[in-house]
Amino acid sequence: MELLKCLLVVVAAAVVCDTTPQTHWLHPPQKSQSSFHFQQPEQQSKVPPPPSDKCAVVAHEKIECGTPDLTAEQCESIDCCFDGQQCYYGNAVTVQCTFDGQFVVVVAKESTQPPLDMHLVSLLKMDNEVCNPLYATSAFAVYQFPVTLCGTTVKEEDGFIVYENHMASAYEVGIGPRGSISRDSHFESLFQCRYSGTAVEALILEVNPVPAPVPVSATGPLGVELRVGSGRCHYKGCAEDVAAYSSFYSPEDFPITKKLQDSVYIEVRLLERSDPNIVLNLEHCWATSTPNPGSEPQWDLLIDGCPYHDDHYQTIVIPVDDSAGLEYPTHHKRFIIKMFTFVDSTTLLPLQDMVFIHCSTSVCYPSSMDSCVQHCHRQRDDTDEMFT
Repeated sequence: MELLKCLLVVVAAAVVCDTTPQTHWLHPPQKSQSSFHFQQPEQQSKVPPPPSDKCAVVAHEKIECGTPDLTAEQCESIDCCFDGQQCYYGNAVTVQCTFDGQFVVVVAKESTQPPLDMHLVSLLKMDNEVCNPLYATSAFAVYQFPVTLCGTTVKEEDGFIVYENHMASAYEVGIGPRGSISRDSHFESLFQCRYSGTAVEALILEVNPVPAPVPVSATGPLGVELRVGSGRCHYKGCAEDVAAYSSFYSPEDFPITKKLQDSVYIEVRLLERSDPNIVLNLEHCWATSTPNPGSEPQWDLLIDGCPYHDDHYQTIVIPVDDSAGLEYPTHHKRFIIKMFTFVDSTTLLPLQDMVFIHCSTSVCYPSSMDSCVQHCHRQRDDTDEMFT
């Protein structure tokens, strides 16, 4: 017999996706010397400081940067990596401007998390054959084209002639009845070449800053808590979905930040109940971009306790039994979602919003008529009323 139902918004997990090409682009670019030049044998290059893993490119994926005789200092000055033998492009977006007025843009697959699909990256205007990649591999795409083509705009600024262009990536959008989401990185980069009579400058502008989220929590009316697992594997052979629930984020940790497609480990549990016979069930779990559970856009995670079937990355329900080491295993429900961002249903552009997770729950006693087990291969009775 079912006891009671409630709407749970105990911990609204504020999870922000990382979709920017490189977060360090938010810092002011620094100038460095380069071997390329316009009229004088110097180039002023404005590029972001490299990430710590920028140069961690496996040997068979390395693409030579510049000429074979470059020194380590010359290589670094054109924003490339040096391994003691050759100068090569790193895991970032590298922009270089040549003496004869051409853009050289090299985009690395690992310049975003999740990694980019290189087949989906392009300049916004493809009005000439030279606007296609000069060549591409599974890890890099190399573009080289005149600064006057491929939709480049030109303006004069502080004594420079500024050529500016823009590239972006396509991404898959899931469209639901009350909202749209994406789990793919949305890559956008605005870049410039600046020419004067004495210098050449390259400038990369980051265009997708993520605003700082606000922590949110609330108390559930039935003493039911939603929390996010924070445990990690520290040894070979460890099961991630087991280790994740060994510890949990505290209210002070929110908002937490996750990258697109990262696993988010959710647990819902009853509090201050000692009856081993009662069973906690999840009726409906969904996500919104605000703390209000009725706001839109929305994205379903579980319906009648089962994964939302129209999601390509379906929610994974984790069985909780005696092997979990819990005092009352039936008082706990666990599931895993893949991180996503909401998308504007009209423009299909990713929204710079937080993601809040909500669940409605039910508590029941098993009986000869109702085992309280949720069967995902059949439809449940929708006539039950939910109390909040």
